[in-house]
Amino acid sequence: MTVTASEVKALRDRTGAGMMDAKRALEEASGDAEKAVEILRVRGQAKAAKRGEREAGEGVVSSYIHSNDRIGVLVEVDCETDFVARNDEFKQFARDIAIHIAAAAPRWVSEDDVPDAELEREREVLAQQADTSKPPEVQQKMTEGRLRKWLEEVVLLKQEHVHLDKHEGRTIEQLRAEISAKTGENVVIRRFARFQVGD
Repeated sequence: MTVTASEVKALRDRTGAGMMDAKRALEEASGDAEKAVEILRVRGQAKAAKRGEREAGEGVVSSYIHSNDRIGVLVEVDCETDFVARNDEFKQFARDIAIHIAAAAPRWVSEDDVPDAELEREREVLAQQADTSKPPEVQQKMTEGRLRKWLEEVVLLKQEHVHLDKHEGRTIEQLRAEISAKTGENVVIRRFARFQVGD
């Protein structure tokens, strides 16, 4: 399958992938641009996982104040170089995360940040709500399913971005992996603080 330079350029513009990566993805997808985007996304996330071990010592602190002046957010998003930290797309990603935090009010960045005591307390509450007419193993599965659902509500990386149209229902972790793939650097949402009047 031969792909044209204009097809490669269009895919690069759309994904930020390198020229050879875009060409190989198009060849593998037999010229189907949508399939090529998916191939690049999967590869990018795999590379991003490898990048996760590298030190992210640069970055930005982004802020967002909601229009009613009653909710504000500060979020630190780190990367490896100041070159990427100054990049407009990286800064926009950090701002998008701040906007999401203002709306979705997560409590922790990642599942690892959830205190064990909090996890156990939630598990106990959910276990008490289980349908006792079901066998114990079914009750346990239902409790674990509800616990996963609860984590999706309170853990930032597990949440779908609130701007569903713009981000097509992708989770914050998927968006983080994408910006990591585009920049070629380890990108880490380090911490956040959300302020709400009267809270």
